[in-house]
Parts: sequence; structure tokens; C-alpha cells
Amino acid sequence: MKNFLLLALLAFLAACGAPEDATTAAAAPSFHAKEVQAHYGEGFAMTDHLGQRRTLADWRGKVVLVFFGYTHCPDACPSALYRFSQVMELLGREAEQVQVLFITLDPARDTPEILGNYAPAFNPAFLGLYVSPERTPEMARAFHVFYQVTPGQTPDRYSVDHSVSTYAYDPAGHLRLEIPHTATPDEVADDVRQLLLESG
Repeated sequence: MKNFLLLALLAFLAACGAPEDATTAAAAPSFHAKEVQAHYGEGFAMTDHLGQRRTLADWRGKVVLVFFGYTHCPDACPSALYRFSQVMELLGREAEQVQVLFITLDPARDTPEILGNYAPAFNPAFLGLYVSPERTPEMARAFHVFYQVTPGQTPDRYSVDHSVSTYAYDPAGHLRLEIPHTATPDEVADDVRQLLLESG
């Protein structure tokens, strides 16, 4: 009889603890991408392809996805921007709360006109941004982005090796996620929705 009462008590205590554990697990945000806590690039001024001076604070209230590359990039850059265009479609009306930024690491060739024809070709809301060639190394350091120019057969046919991760800033303007290049549109859309949900 004592053994039966002991087993019943243990079962009751375990049952009482289950809802609390489930609530705790449900309350914790779950992201596909790597979570980061940093202040990369906050306050750094750039110019968009429309000629307007910009900082990340201009998009406060939106999730901001930031990708670094160049328009002559043969694969990573167009595939990333195409993936973001798919993300915007998956988000539907929530896409109005998202801003995608393509920041060039090759401003010598990526003029405002070229950026204006490139980034919005994937989605009209996408913006291309740049700083002068002299300030590009400083900008890359501010965002902790790697890039390296590799000479080509002629002076104007060089390539730029660069980081291919995407930074996601939440609506409060804080860097929250580093999204790998291998992320699927569904995974990115899920993470964006989570960031929007947190902002209420």
C-alpha cells in the first residue's frame, strides 16, 4: 500500500511539472539562423541608389535583412537576392514590415544607376546602398564583413571574394540573427515572422 501511494505521489508531481516545462519551452524563441548579440553597423551612414543618405535607424519598426556583395558577383549575390524575393512572397502582407538592403563592396563599378537596376530587379522594394571606395574598408569593418579583391586578366575584370551570410535586425534596430547562405526561403520567412511577433 505504501509503495502504491508513493508511486501515485510521484506521478502527480510529474504531471504538475509538465505544463510549466511546456510553457517555458513555448515561450523561448526558436530560430533557424544563428542568434547573435552585437551592434554591427548601427549608426553607420551610407547612400542608397536613389541618392538618399541612410542609416539602419531609417527602418526602425521593420525587420531589416542586410546582404553584402557586388553586382558582378556570378552566383552568391543573385541567389541570395532571389531567395529574399521568395521570402517576401511567402510573407504576404507581412512583407511590408521587411526591408532588404544590398550593400555593395565594389562601389568603383557599382554606381547608383547600376545598383538601382540590380537590387530592385529582384523586388521593387529592395534597396542598393554604397559608400565611397575610400570608405568601403571602414564600412566592412563596422559590419564585421570579410571581403578581398582578386585581380583578373584586365584591371576592370577583378572579382571580390566576400562573406555570404545575411544579417537580420529586429524592428527595434538590434542585430539578432546571422542567416547562413544555405537557409531556405521557408526558414528565413519563419525567422522573420518570429522577429515581427516579438515586436508585438
